[in-house]
Amino acid sequence: MPEFAIVDLPETDHVTAGETAPDFTRPLVGEEFWEDRALDAVVDGPTLLVFHPMDGAFQTTYIYNEIDDRGWADAVAVYGVSISSPYEHKRLLAERGEGVRVFSDPGGDVAESYGVTHDIDGMTGITEARPAVFLLDSDRVVRHVWVGDEHPSFPDYDAIESAVDALLD
Repeated sequence: MPEFAIVDLPETDHVTAGETAPDFTRPLVGEEFWEDRALDAVVDGPTLLVFHPMDGAFQTTYIYNEIDDRGWADAVAVYGVSISSPYEHKRLLAERGEGVRVFSDPGGDVAESYGVTHDIDGMTGITEARPAVFLLDSDRVVRHVWVGDEHPSFPDYDAIESAVDALLD
């Protein structure tokens, strides 16, 4: 039994399969440096866009460990998105997320445009992304979606892997 409460998150009007993923420009952090990049400029094939809580959150650790264990970044482009700063993203990528790059969205505007924000308990006016995964094709059309509906929640990794395999076939 977990030692923390599981909290239902409010319903969300998030981007759905068949829609074109909203474009955005934010600092994109890699292992060595970061620079402003547009999503449209980096999507040139199957892409997983992974929204996650702040980099220090245990959910983020588990999500990136699973991405590493499954080797997704070897098969498709994987980009994270969170409210953490580029400096925090560099620390995250030094420990996990092999082959992953992460967009910094400190104001939560990108998460808001995808419909995946939630308020952080006890922090007035602060929101972050709930865990969510969008599988995009080379035209940024969303082919598969998973969005967390409780806190904490974790993606259905097997369903995502099946959707990636289907898109690659």
